[in-house]
Amino acid sequence: MNITSPNAVGKPKQSTFKTVITNLTFWVLIAIIAGVFLGHFSPENGVKMEIIGNSFIKLIKLFIGPIIFLTIVLGISGMGNLKKVGRIGVKALGYFEVVSTVALAIGITIAYIFQPGKIDRTGLTLQDASKYTNSTAENFSWLQFFLSNFTLQVLLAAIVCGIALNFYKKREQTILVLERLSKVVFLGLKYVMYLAPLGAFGGMAYTIGKFGIATLIPLGKLMLSVYVTMFLFVFLVLGSILRYYKISILSILKYIKEELLLVLGTSSSEAALPSIMVKLEQMGCSKSVVGLVIPTGYSFNLDGTSIYLSMSVIFLAQLYDVHLSFFEILSVIGILMVTSKGAAGVTGSGFIVLASTLTALHKIPVEGLAFLLGVDKFMSEARAITNLIGNTVATIIISKTERDFTELNLNPVLKE
Repeated sequence: MNITSPNAVGKPKQSTFKTVITNLTFWVLIAIIAGVFLGHFSPENGVKMEIIGNSFIKLIKLFIGPIIFLTIVLGISGMGNLKKVGRIGVKALGYFEVVSTVALAIGITIAYIFQPGKIDRTGLTLQDASKYTNSTAENFSWLQFFLSNFTLQVLLAAIVCGIALNFYKKREQTILVLERLSKVVFLGLKYVMYLAPLGAFGGMAYTIGKFGIATLIPLGKLMLSVYVTMFLFVFLVLGSILRYYKISILSILKYIKEELLLVLGTSSSEAALPSIMVKLEQMGCSKSVVGLVIPTGYSFNLDGTSIYLSMSVIFLAQLYDVHLSFFEILSVIGILMVTSKGAAGVTGSGFIVLASTLTALHKIPVEGLAFLLGVDKFMSEARAITNLIGNTVATIIISKTERDFTELNLNPVLKE
């Protein structure tokens, strides 16, 4: 999103310098660089910046519930066709499962090609992984997943209210009130997003200060493998899907660059959830599709997380020199197809999912998670960015297949 609106017809064009210094992307990038420097040269002060990053994320999370609820209720009530709501939901879940499975398969394939676990583990730093490897990690609970996933709860409540509103006698008056409320919420979001550079600065300074760049060296091969795999997934898989609809993946990435930088700085895809919903509507996707696909995708379409989880399993197998048969590899994919859906909305849930998967496999020591803790924070940015891109592409594709996509507009203006 731009801090300044695009030039109106007839108005003089802003200078390049003024355009740059009033652009949110510029300041978020500067903030990330500043955070890296502070965390590296003054780790103790960098760690103290955690409160700034966390405060921004908490502030953004205040908007997630209202935006999801209002967008979905208005989308469903304005659609007037409940069969279409069901069709979009089924289509979205089907797309999520197929693409996430492809992500899992790619992660495993690249891990076998790069072999990031073929290193000497005696030189690795062990951290305490007991809270992820105890008995509570053995069983995956859908009930617990739902109860701990606020986004999913709001999604379900909004769908019910949206359907009910279609049968309410005062439907038009209620929609009018909700539309006014929606404008207020989005206006509030606009002003909160001015604080994005602070959030990115705090998040990056804490990460570098707490964990240090030096911690990347022992597991650098794993880090490189994960980043290369996610790069290939975004440009080859998601890029090919978009190319089928004559849309360039590069143009989409450029369009959501502010959100990508925000996720990079904060390591949280939730920080970009409200604004990405706005951007997708302005791009041309219908309100109803955006409202249904994005919140659902944040719980069920975790492409980056799927890649990370599958590569981590193979990494640990290689680290402990454990041979996995073809059937066992298929078992890993099958288990992760289910358990990876639980890796959303709860801090540390990715490790709990890994612990559940390793326990079910009965071949790889669960204690191996201790080797991953040191570099997990540095890979969370890649996971979150890939998840965000995956959900952006999914929304465009579902909107296209529903023929609810207006002319492609890549000139965003935040709602006022």
